[in-house]
Amino acid sequence: MRIITGKAKGKVLIAPAGLETRPTLDRVKEALFGSIQFDLEGADVLDLFSGSGNIGLEAASRGARTAVLNDRNAEAISCIRRNTETTGLSEQVEILQKDFREAVRFLAERGDRFDFVFIDAPFRTGLAAEAAEMVFAEGVVKPGGSVFVEHASNDVPACVPGSYEIRKTRKYGASSYSLLKRSNE
Repeated sequence: MRIITGKAKGKVLIAPAGLETRPTLDRVKEALFGSIQFDLEGADVLDLFSGSGNIGLEAASRGARTAVLNDRNAEAISCIRRNTETTGLSEQVEILQKDFREAVRFLAERGDRFDFVFIDAPFRTGLAAEAAEMVFAEGVVKPGGSVFVEHASNDVPACVPGSYEIRKTRKYGASSYSLLKRSNE
């Protein structure tokens, strides 16, 4: 696992041991960021289930103004800190160690709003749909902002009518990314 392009191109990242963290594959990450590459410069990014920091650090490397990386797991936070130092992106990155619900409430209360929110919750737990609903409901997604949910290819996240909808889904073997937008945008 590495940073694909930008300021930290080629920097190797570490991931927490075990099966709880499932790092996004480089080919999936490349396709995802290829679809938003012209919108990342100066953007504010939230990586809600950050794991190793792979997605948030890639966004920061590619020009995001700020990246908030959150994970509740202490080992994941240790990896995120080390990866942030390795990539030299510390000035752009804020690291939170909170349950995703607590993190979203904290960010909402602080007034943070994001252009891009990445949700890579453990598959088949329902947490991705809950997190997506919460980021829209709490207002942490800027108007016109995008939420990307990584999920098992055979388990498309449910939408909340009137709140958000799936605009497109891209399949990459066993995992897929779905782009969510507010229903009225």
